[in-house]
Amino acid sequence: MFRKNSNKWLVGFLVACSTFVFAPTVIGASPGPAKNVIVLMTDGTGTTHTTITRWYKGGLLPQDPFIVGGVRTYGADSIITDSAPAASAFATGHKTDDKFISVLPPKTTIPGLAQVAEDLKYKPVASVLEGAKFVGKSTGLIATSNIQHASPAAYSAHWPDRSNYDEIAEQQVYQNMDVVLSGGKQYLLTKDLGGTRTDGENLINVLKAKGYGFVENKQDMLDYKGKKLWGLFANDALDYDMDRQLLRPDQPSLADMTKKAIDILSKNPKGFFLFVEASKVDWASHANEPIGVISDSLAYADAIQVALDFAKKDGNTLVLCFTDHSNGGMSIGSNKTDKTYSSTPFAQLIDPLKKATLTAEGIEVVLGSNRESSNIRQIVSQYYGVEDLTEEEVRAIEKAKKGALPNVLGPIISKRSIVSWTTTGHTGEDVFLYAYGPGKPAGLIENTQLAYICSTGMGFDLDQIDYKLFIEASAAFKPLGAIVTIDKTDPVNPVLVIENGTKQAKLPFSKNLVIVNGKTHEMTGITVYAPKTDKVYVPRQAVELVRNAWK
Repeated sequence: MFRKNSNKWLVGFLVACSTFVFAPTVIGASPGPAKNVIVLMTDGTGTTHTTITRWYKGGLLPQDPFIVGGVRTYGADSIITDSAPAASAFATGHKTDDKFISVLPPKTTIPGLAQVAEDLKYKPVASVLEGAKFVGKSTGLIATSNIQHASPAAYSAHWPDRSNYDEIAEQQVYQNMDVVLSGGKQYLLTKDLGGTRTDGENLINVLKAKGYGFVENKQDMLDYKGKKLWGLFANDALDYDMDRQLLRPDQPSLADMTKKAIDILSKNPKGFFLFVEASKVDWASHANEPIGVISDSLAYADAIQVALDFAKKDGNTLVLCFTDHSNGGMSIGSNKTDKTYSSTPFAQLIDPLKKATLTAEGIEVVLGSNRESSNIRQIVSQYYGVEDLTEEEVRAIEKAKKGALPNVLGPIISKRSIVSWTTTGHTGEDVFLYAYGPGKPAGLIENTQLAYICSTGMGFDLDQIDYKLFIEASAAFKPLGAIVTIDKTDPVNPVLVIENGTKQAKLPFSKNLVIVNGKTHEMTGITVYAPKTDKVYVPRQAVELVRNAWK
């Protein structure tokens, strides 16, 4: 029977595969809807990362029973994606360019992807978080990086350069999300306060004026009883969970932050959207450092367990778990196992890794400026479990620049184990997808489909949200007979100016504010500048606010 129909089966299979490339669809999705959606993502995590973490843990990971398929990860212009276009894809449903945060690309080069219309190039596009907020749901972001980093930024900001943390921070503050828990405090503060901002705006004061609680340590976070919370627990990224327990016990774990966010967000009877990222698996992979990989992967697993516990009890929550891409070409097996791979004992992989009680990043903190040979040997032996450093390895540690020690120690411990790496960059293979709850997908899907799975699950049309949130300003205010200009008198605080005779309205860039007739109005959505085209995009609500004020 199989042979008789094998040709038909093969043709069908190839047609299905081509569908994923040229017109991706969701396979096996339930109709939903889900009141709540929790997206948990681990950055730069391939199947080997997960496999090693499972062996290290000594049992199944919480997500393991819920594997439903795979995700294709390529971007608009590269088969190997960066975190910014990857996150933009699953946040907005659009493939985009390298380093872009939720704005459309100028071109696409991957076969099967349509070109962007000339008038839409660099246009901001709505995210599922913005959509959830628009329909009245509560929203939250959590990360172990700084919150302005690529993945959380893609849900909450729009800019063609992922590295502009000051710009991203301002947009995030004015998005009016309900819960934000992460690092990145310095990007909210002006330089005179120890921050990075040059626009004179203390965004922490803005948050407090908006009614947020602002906390900086685990206990204050746990004790907080209000409805709106920002917690920034480090100037930049948080410590690895393994290091946190010894070096920064005042920082919450990823699971702690996830539980707190769910406690607050779930009070909204309309539901919520929450994004959670284990950010630093990627950073460890760039350094080829397996202990950091394991640390953040275990933290991720603990956060997934929190989300699943809630979803199982709630019964109306969709949980999605995936990664944006793989990193490092990590493998179980190296040139040490070329001739012995079929008789490789468990201990050869895990025992050298189990000896470490700090990641390489933590070792750098403990070492400090004391790079004497004896101190290096003592610290690396005590906390990293490597007792047989060679003279060459000691010299490499001595010479490592600030922040670069993981790149030295990672290969050292990998060599003691049988962990191997092919690159210090990202890789382009498909990745696993895990899901639980109503509306869960199945099969191999494009990363862009994840956005529509979320929006459909929550009961809104993402394209309609985009239509309502981002219209080019000149076109938006033309029906009012208005002239639209950009006031760059203060170059770090530009303003969109709308004028019709003696009537005037102002919309500060990157804020959700309209100032008209001396009165400030808040919008559900922000004014976004596109520096590549000098265009400005505003919510359609802005037109209504101005029209009503000018009557």
